Amino acid sequence: MIKSFFIGEKEIKLPIIQGGMGVGISLSGLASAVANEGGIGVISCAGLGLLYKQNQGDYQKNCIVGLKEELRKSREKTQGIIGVNIMVALSNFSDMARTAIAEKADIIFAGAGLPLDLPSYLTFDSKTLLVPIVSSARAAKIICEKWYTNFNYLPDAIVVEGPKAGGHLGFKREQIEDENYSLEKLIPEVVEFAAKYRDIKKIPIFAAGGIVTGKDILRFMQLGASGVQMGSIFVPTYECDASDVFKQIYVDSSQEDLLIIQSPVGMPGRAFDGEFLRSVNKGNEKPKACHYHCIKTCDYTKSPYCIINALYNAYKGKMDRGYAFAGANAFLAEKICSVKDVISKLKYEFTAAQHELSGSMISKL
Repeated sequence: MIKSFFIGEKEIKLPIIQGGMGVGISLSGLASAVANEGGIGVISCAGLGLLYKQNQGDYQKNCIVGLKEELRKSREKTQGIIGVNIMVALSNFSDMARTAIAEKADIIFAGAGLPLDLPSYLTFDSKTLLVPIVSSARAAKIICEKWYTNFNYLPDAIVVEGPKAGGHLGFKREQIEDENYSLEKLIPEVVEFAAKYRDIKKIPIFAAGGIVTGKDILRFMQLGASGVQMGSIFVPTYECDASDVFKQIYVDSSQEDLLIIQSPVGMPGRAFDGEFLRSVNKGNEKPKACHYHCIKTCDYTKSPYCIINALYNAYKGKMDRGYAFAGANAFLAEKICSVKDVISKLKYEFTAAQHELSGSMISKL
């Protein structure tokens, strides 16, 4: 039986955060579907300016328009909890944070860098919760200490993303397969650290990266996590905002198709191989200009390709011009189904794992 719990004053009925996936993979469609099942639905800010082209040539303004519109759409579809994922590496991080707070998003999830100034965007009447995404207890410690010292604020929760996640990874290449950096090792470390603040604030910890079954959820909850973040499992669903061609990549691919790439963001990432990435390896995708300056650290003159265009093309189904980020177990997808079906299966597996565990404990008595 999965029990509800609270992050701040918000009741979480299902301990699942739907991971933010851009460009365009998790928008109001997927986020509201997960929220309607009791989980936390998440809209990705990445590349919204490409999806909403109201102001010709003004990518930054279009991103603001896009985030406002996606939050509006989600509120039409659900009364559940809707979060916004904002990469710290985005050049318009501050715009997206201010917009999410002004539009009363329930939660901001901030990763792909340390969001050291995130509480500074809160207003006196804002109710938006702040949740950093980290890849180590050290990163959690830095954020908590900076936030508490500078803003008298502590994270409302922390997502710990391990090396089996999809998309950008907060690890060096040699750490990705190193058991010393596994999620199973990271979760107890961050739980132990967060407990130091329990007299000031209870900080729930969420496990993320490579989690695909209800048994996985139970396993990480036994390690001290309050819940999990899952991304790839929600891509091959009817409600996912990506094209059907993009979703089918998950269904048709095998484990051998997954590879670690070096992203123009400056981080390694996990993605499905394909025609575009092979072209990148041949040096055929060098950008001739930068029209968006979407990433703080990106220098188009040194970049092997434009990541925002590649991800946007993939979202549209043009897989010869882009690629799909994916978690380490994304290849296990068998078919495209509904979010409700995915959640129902996870609940069944979770309950079965609980019964299995109880039976095992009784047999040892």
